[in-house]
Amino acid sequence: MKKEIFKGAGTALITPFKNGKVDYNSLEIIIKKQIEAGVGAVVVLGTTGEASTITILERKRIIELAVRLCKNKCKVIVGCGSNNTKSAIKLYKMAERLGADGALIVTPYYNKCTQEGLTLHYRMIANSGELPIIVYNVPSRTGVNILPQTMQSLSEIKNIVGIKEASGNISQIMELFYLLKGKTAIYSGDDALNYIFLSLGGSGCISVLSNIMPKECVKLYELYKEQGAVKASGYWLNFLPLIKSLFIEVNPSPIKFSMSYIGLCKNELRSPLCVMSKENSQKVIKEINCIWGKNDCL
Repeated sequence: MKKEIFKGAGTALITPFKNGKVDYNSLEIIIKKQIEAGVGAVVVLGTTGEASTITILERKRIIELAVRLCKNKCKVIVGCGSNNTKSAIKLYKMAERLGADGALIVTPYYNKCTQEGLTLHYRMIANSGELPIIVYNVPSRTGVNILPQTMQSLSEIKNIVGIKEASGNISQIMELFYLLKGKTAIYSGDDALNYIFLSLGGSGCISVLSNIMPKECVKLYELYKEQGAVKASGYWLNFLPLIKSLFIEVNPSPIKFSMSYIGLCKNELRSPLCVMSKENSQKVIKEINCIWGKNDCL
């Protein structure tokens, strides 16, 4: 297998805002808490980080902050996706220049290119630099699905070292492991399936949940390694109601609310996203309190 950027729990970080601006003070606190929890990587400027609303100057400063804080502690992976290949290359080269450990590159959205178009897109980006790339497949948001055979072909490119798979299609996931296991890293992109990926031999996850519960996400991988599948499965099942609530509205609205609820940032998003409804907020609070407030929940 190619060298993995990280193993275990990686966090798809939110980007905190305050009065319309990036709240760098809160971001620093959030990253430090992730490091203290022992995550293998932080992923900045992905979907959860509202990357599509971030300016180039904000992007530069966010990457620099993450790289400085995480040096020799955990890996920094930067979201560099775009539906314009040339734009993705610019973002990719910026991440490489600023010292990131890897790039997470989502499939081109809206264009709805063919599998051949996907292959050309990723090949052009990979050929523009040396930074390791994790391909990101999330068809529910992009309208494009990377077929397992396409990813098998992409895995032959030297600096494409993994995939974050969030199709939610179990048959496709099984085929992906059949074709790629032992060749390149496979990360869960769906918190509800983190245990399933692990049991199939996955390298880890890139998690939304771990914004608020990084220690618990790290523990899943420790349990699996040290005490086996049954113990790890029983542990992870306790989190399913909370995970479900974190996607009751479009990500990252619920996780941003959750982070504000525990005092790590303001509940502020950039348009066209907006704060979640009061009714759904109460559902999220209920599940957070269940995990944190009752020992029998774990």
